[in-house]
Amino acid sequence: MFPRWQQSIIGRRVGARTVMAVAVAALLVGLLMASGLPWSGTSTAQESRQTAQLATTASTLPGSFAGLAERLSPTVVNVQVTKVAQVGAFSMPDGPEGPYGEFFRRFFQDRPQRPERHRMHGSGSGVIISRDGYILTNNHVVDGAQEVTVTLADQQVYKAKVVGRDPKTDLAVLKIDAKEPLQVASMGDSDQLKVGDWVLAIGNPFGLSHTVTAGIVSAKGRVIGAGPYDDFIQTDAPINPGNSGGPLFNMQGEMVGINTAIVSSGQGIGFAIPINIAEPLIPQLEKTGEVTRGYLGVSIQSITPDLAKALKLEDRQGALAAEVVPGGPAARAGIQQGDVIVAFNGKAVKDAHDLPAMAAETPVGQKVTVTVRREGATQQLPITVGKLPSEKAAREESAQPSQSQRGLQLQDVTPQTANRLGLTTDHGVIVVGVQPGSPAEQAGMREGDLILEVNHQPVHSVQEVREGLAKAHDDASLLLRVKRDNGSLFVALAK
Repeated sequence: MFPRWQQSIIGRRVGARTVMAVAVAALLVGLLMASGLPWSGTSTAQESRQTAQLATTASTLPGSFAGLAERLSPTVVNVQVTKVAQVGAFSMPDGPEGPYGEFFRRFFQDRPQRPERHRMHGSGSGVIISRDGYILTNNHVVDGAQEVTVTLADQQVYKAKVVGRDPKTDLAVLKIDAKEPLQVASMGDSDQLKVGDWVLAIGNPFGLSHTVTAGIVSAKGRVIGAGPYDDFIQTDAPINPGNSGGPLFNMQGEMVGINTAIVSSGQGIGFAIPINIAEPLIPQLEKTGEVTRGYLGVSIQSITPDLAKALKLEDRQGALAAEVVPGGPAARAGIQQGDVIVAFNGKAVKDAHDLPAMAAETPVGQKVTVTVRREGATQQLPITVGKLPSEKAAREESAQPSQSQRGLQLQDVTPQTANRLGLTTDHGVIVVGVQPGSPAEQAGMREGDLILEVNHQPVHSVQEVREGLAKAHDDASLLLRVKRDNGSLFVALAK
């Protein structure tokens, strides 16, 4: 407590300061009013702009997804799969590696602890794409399935047939015999999606039927190592095992993707196949059961800064030809190992990821122009696109030699094969077996012979020998030029 004389001084000082503050404030107000400045209008304009910005932001936020969910849910189905396999305490059914593997490993139920034939059940999702019962889903959902059952939103249950599969894009088409026309999902344009757009996922995660989740497009064009045609939509809309094969919708209710993969160690990181990749493949899957793609016969790789420097390239644009398949379309067109492919059919090849999709989309047999850089010069080479071998054919051909109709077992000559057999060339077709009693044995063909020509036409691959056989009439002899030991000879193969 201050003495009275100090309280009096403090009071006077406070009073003086108060009077001074009031006087200064009054002077400032007077000057502003006298100057005519629109001081009150500035504050009002700022408030108006802020209000308008808030109104715009609010208009872009969906108030509710209820209407979309109710309208779109009937287009989504539950896919139940049964697979019979030999399993045991330490065995697992074969499944894909990479991003699809996470779904597969959770796809089937627990295994028994003793080896036995076991019926394993899994669950996925699908989307109706035709009123008469065609359904789009993921290949890894139905791969190896003995039985497939589809349950509609109204709980009707149908046996489904797998009419087509494409492992390279992880797509499959099912067919059910619907009792009445079905509601079909409308397909949108995934190229029009923008990062930040709202999307809706509907599926059956962990068997929970017709679960609706929402999020945004987190990124586009993601390459996750799932295959040569990676071009995924990344979304933070929750996707879990069981969502596989289900649709991703935009806010107009259009299907823009097929939910496919997740990052198991992350949160809010899911991937969908863009509908613009899936839609062109559907007619082939429905009609033939597989997808026919164009084929160049060249292995490519991306150009790193070190490679660009070593190859004396001005930039990193293009796809580097790491290996050219002997006798393939690229080899016949004159493409060489070390060439940089910078354009295909008039379209720029920005990196190695672009070329496989460009070639795959080109009709088999179509002639196109490929632009390559070689030793500082640019060349344009005409090439006839071949047919990409199917997964089954590729596995069979790599697992065993080709058996021709005239008793020859053949294999392409690779650098590794040439080294093992002591050959001085890495081109041609090697005879690795002769069927007893066949025309080949009767003509004197031997294991180890190197076929150089068929009917006077040089051959560099098993495929070219097959084409020579196909052109020959059934009753005609096939003339081969064969390298054997240090010389060469002609051999005539009768029917």
